[in-house]
Amino acid sequence: MAQDFTSGKLARLGLLSAEGCRKAAEITSRAQFDGIETVRVLFPDQHGLLRGKTVMAEAFASVFERGLNVPATLLLKDTSHRNAFPVWEGGTGLAGPMQGAGDVLLVPRPDTFRALPWSGHSAWIFCAPVYPDGQRIPFASCSVLQRAVDRLAGQGMAATFGLEVEFHIFELADPSAAHEQAGRPGVPVQTRNLTQGYQYLTETRYGEVEGILDLLRRNAQKLGLPVRSVEIEMGPSQVEFTFAPDSAMAQADAMVMFRTMVKEVCARKGLHASFMAKPRLAGAMANGWHVHQSLQDLATGRNLFMPEAAGMLTPPASGWMAGLLKYAAETSLLIAPTVNSYKRYLPFQLAPSRIGWGVDNRGAMLRALMQPGDAASRIENRAPDSSANPYYALAAQIIAGAAGIREGLEAPKPTLSPYSEEAARLPRSLGQALEGFAGSTLCREALGADTADYLLQLKQFEWERYLDTVSEWEQAEYFNLF
Repeated sequence: MAQDFTSGKLARLGLLSAEGCRKAAEITSRAQFDGIETVRVLFPDQHGLLRGKTVMAEAFASVFERGLNVPATLLLKDTSHRNAFPVWEGGTGLAGPMQGAGDVLLVPRPDTFRALPWSGHSAWIFCAPVYPDGQRIPFASCSVLQRAVDRLAGQGMAATFGLEVEFHIFELADPSAAHEQAGRPGVPVQTRNLTQGYQYLTETRYGEVEGILDLLRRNAQKLGLPVRSVEIEMGPSQVEFTFAPDSAMAQADAMVMFRTMVKEVCARKGLHASFMAKPRLAGAMANGWHVHQSLQDLATGRNLFMPEAAGMLTPPASGWMAGLLKYAAETSLLIAPTVNSYKRYLPFQLAPSRIGWGVDNRGAMLRALMQPGDAASRIENRAPDSSANPYYALAAQIIAGAAGIREGLEAPKPTLSPYSEEAARLPRSLGQALEGFAGSTLCREALGADTADYLLQLKQFEWERYLDTVSEWEQAEYFNLF
């Protein structure tokens, strides 16, 4: 007999709807029938990484009844896993359990439950973290994206996204597991190329790595991810997966699921997968995350980017692109969130370096793919990279694009030479991105002051650690000279 969750703590707090309770009963019954032994109860953190606890199957139902407590500091860590906030000091602006390193509550999202095909006895479920009293945490990944989606719906529109995800698969030569190599962060693992590369889209390269690509594809499909293509990318050991279009939240979830699956499956095979934007490896190409986006009228379902005549932009397409361009520097922190992200913005590398758009131009920041009668008419933003938190990144697209429409902006003329024209440059560093974000009235208003201040503190902490580190470039440049 199915369990009744309607009287549980989450239901009483309004955190699990009647439909959610019904799905919870269905999921717990299915998990028992399928012989699931452990469930990984997880949430996508501020970096888009999954964190949480693993519960035994017999305790899984309790997660739907009363949630699961985890340390609040999980939301306060930078990319080195250090706390970026002074949790033991007063007057920091942190609320509730954030101040004293207490607990937050994970609320399961039933639609994200998946049995893990690479671990037959285990499953995972994604959660939304909330404060212990059930109040939302404004800067939690899902909260940020959901607010942007809801606000766009208030304008009578919905956005659809398609994803192209570039990453590397290397042979693991040395796991860097010595005691002295453990730290925050640890010493990077040592790798070798899986393919020599520079044979973009060649059949022979695909044949060489078909085994691991098939394994990743099958696991992705068993997770319910809409894989559309699997490709050999430009550089050594670089590949790309593309995904069919879906809603913002579904695609953000899919990106987190995919990155996590790839890293876990590759690790089991003695491989190392990396979504780092620009690895410091000889011959390595940068990894972009190309975000295709279109806009639908909620009343009719019509694609608002599909033009009536060739060479023309619809007013929504023009406004959306104009918004993405106008606010590119201000929202860069949300789509290119690391120090390393900005090493990718170089001319003639199939990555953008300037703020502009072009008609089917892969050097431009925005690539317009819109034709009369083409229901798939869309805009491709090539500025994000594969290390981005997808919830923040897709929220940034909605925030900037919707602002362009709301403000009645019009796109400038398209570029033919995206690297040589005197257009404004994308930020050259995380420091410049922080400055743009800090001065953005739009981001502060759309995200809320609490979220804006949180992101500034989190990434400023990372940036200052970088500035305090003596680089190999400095050592080589000055140690012998002076």
